[in-house]
Parts: sequence; C-alpha cells; structure tokens
Amino acid sequence: MSTRPAAIVDSVLTGRAVEYTRPGSRSAIAKRPVDGALRVGTEGLAGDEQGDRRVHGGPDKAIHHYPRDHYARWREEVGPHPLLQVPGAFGENISTTGITEADVCLGDRLRLGSALVEVSQARQPCWKLSDRFGVPDMARRVQDSGRSGWYYRVLEEGVVQAGDSVVLLDRPHADWPLPRLAELLYRRTLDRDELRSALALPLVPSWRKLLERRLEQGATESWDSRLGGPSG
Repeated sequence: MSTRPAAIVDSVLTGRAVEYTRPGSRSAIAKRPVDGALRVGTEGLAGDEQGDRRVHGGPDKAIHHYPRDHYARWREEVGPHPLLQVPGAFGENISTTGITEADVCLGDRLRLGSALVEVSQARQPCWKLSDRFGVPDMARRVQDSGRSGWYYRVLEEGVVQAGDSVVLLDRPHADWPLPRLAELLYRRTLDRDELRSALALPLVPSWRKLLERRLEQGATESWDSRLGGPSG
C-alpha cells in the first residue's frame, strides 16, 4: 500500500450548536475554518459541536470529510450560492481537493495529520442541508448525486491543520468503494445478494439494522423524515 499523500487538507472546520430554522431544532452545520493545529479525539475535533447527538456526532461520526472538488458542480446546478464560495457549505470538518467518494472504500484507514482515522460510513444527508441552502430539495439532491462526503472514526488521536497530508495506509475492503454502498442504500435497495454481501462488512450498528430489516421485510424504509424534516 502506497503511503504517498492522497490529498492535502485545505481547511479544518468546526461549529457551535445554535438554534436552527425550525422550532426546537439546533444545529452546528455552519462550520468555520480554524487556524493552526486542532486536536483530533475519538469524539471529533476539539471545539466542534453537534446540535442533535441522536443523529450527529459520536465515535462513528467523529469527523465529516467533504471534497471541495464538488463545489464547482454544485455552483453549476444551484447557481453562485454564497455558501459555495468558501469551504463549510455542507457542514464538513475536513475540506480537501484531490479525492472524492470514488477514491474511498468503507474501512479505509488513513493518516489525517498525526491522527489515524477509519472510514466508518457515507454521509446520509438530512433536511438541515435544504434549510441551510434555502433549496427545498437540497438534501435529496445531495443523496441522489452521490456527492455526500463521508465520516471517520478516530483510531489514534492526534492533531490536524490545513496543509497536512491525508495518506491511505490500509484498504481491507477494496471491493466496497462508497459509490457501491450508495447504490445499495438508495437505488438497488432490495438487491438481496448485495445486501448479504454488505452485511459481511464492519458496518455501524444503524446500517446493519437497516440492511437486516430490508432483508427480513422485503421493503425499503421511508426517507421522508430525514430528507423533509419533522412534520407538524
């Protein structure tokens, strides 16, 4: 396995949880770049917060990586939105140029600055992205496009800052790049062979339950609440 840099960190970003767009909701999706080195712990970056810990943050969603490579395409699709002028539009903690979902597999282990991280899952977008952009179907667009970014769990704590390398160290599941997982999650949702194959992966508990339920029930779960937000 080559240890040459897969990408260079453009920005490291954190956010504070504040009242959000709908009654009772809080969010830290508005991330801002941080100067200098930042501590990387098992719960994420020092100073970073989450508005709803039931669905954001925690060891399996410690760090969100989003490719800056996608911004030009988004500007073509939604216009010159002010959020797309700087990193952080998608609530990411790590912004890079040079690698996208097609270059990443579930379970990849990488050196991020001095920390050791592992790709734990792809990001499943929610309604807060739509509200942030003021585009009613933005979350679904992100989901359908496959340009969603991914999450890391932290295996060894360290520090990271802009200019650091992202280096691939190990790829135990080379047959499972993130686009293959996205295809299973959102398109070939009841492909039983693919579901069984995916269940052999080191999935996070919520994903394992989801795929097991699809096999047992022969039905795909509703995405309405996640993409559209709470009703009533």
